[in-house]
Amino acid sequence: MKAMRYHEQGGSDVLCYEEVPDPEPGPVDVVVDVVAAALNRLDLVQRNGWFTMAGFSMPHIAGMDIAGVVSAVGSEVDGIAVGDRVVVDPSLAGVDERSKLGGKGDLYGELGIIGANVNGGYAERCLVPASHVYPVPHGMPLETAAAFPTCYLTASHGLFSVGGLVGEETVMIHAAGSGVSVAAIQFAVNAGATVLATAGTDEKCQRALALGASYALNNRTGNVTTWARELTGGAGVDMVFDHVGTALFGPSLLALGIGGRLVSCGNSSGDEAVIGSLGHLYHSGIKILGSDPYRPEEFGPAWATFCNNNFTAAIDSVFDLADAAEAQAKMQASDFFGKILLKP
Repeated sequence: MKAMRYHEQGGSDVLCYEEVPDPEPGPVDVVVDVVAAALNRLDLVQRNGWFTMAGFSMPHIAGMDIAGVVSAVGSEVDGIAVGDRVVVDPSLAGVDERSKLGGKGDLYGELGIIGANVNGGYAERCLVPASHVYPVPHGMPLETAAAFPTCYLTASHGLFSVGGLVGEETVMIHAAGSGVSVAAIQFAVNAGATVLATAGTDEKCQRALALGASYALNNRTGNVTTWARELTGGAGVDMVFDHVGTALFGPSLLALGIGGRLVSCGNSSGDEAVIGSLGHLYHSGIKILGSDPYRPEEFGPAWATFCNNNFTAAIDSVFDLADAAEAQAKMQASDFFGKILLKP
């Protein structure tokens, strides 16, 4: 089969579109013919060598978000057949030991993730544990399904399992053009929360409003603290959902009201942050919560919510697999809204 992989870290020139062996399923595995795979920031930072997951090795095939058609089924698999249209849970937590990808389920150690530290979806086919595929409803494009896994599970886990967001609360969501924030806006609105979205351009702000955000602010020209306080009558927001990190961390804390929570699930602008006011932190009972990995049992309910509530999978653009370098350059330039897809 054809795959896009790299044998050394560096710029986009290290990507090699080449022949690799077809995957063969273990007794409780399936092989999925990839119809679409979505890009994530991790694809870039691991390729560049800025950060690598525990267990990462080369040559490596990236691609955590995969949707496609089952083309081979292990001897002990029940309920899944060749030809089934599926989306893949990339986390290898909870995988049967009989799987070729078993034994990689340590949530706080060397957690296996398809496309992160085992071969992923930048290929014509991908090996997947049978327990980690979910049927795609008839009529839903597989491209839509490919936009779901990493972003929507990160958002759902962070907002609800970690942050405890409930209806009628207010949540400020940064980087509204990113896949994770597109997902978070929709989950929060669906839960009945009021969403204050921020983004780096006016155009992205308008698109966030179209997704259901009640208010939107260009965070490069506006003050997120002042804005959030004004919109809440001085009370501050109940939650900030943040994967920006350094750039907005201090102002986000100051935007929180009494007992507010900042849920951190990323660091796209840097790994160091300044709290700004310890007095506000302790006097107001502010909580800073790190969003850890989602659990296997969370994928199915989140997928059902996505399928049953007419969520919008914001797909920015689609590239041929052979043009993965161009797709990654678009992501690195932050010139996108939603998900960038590759199609073999």
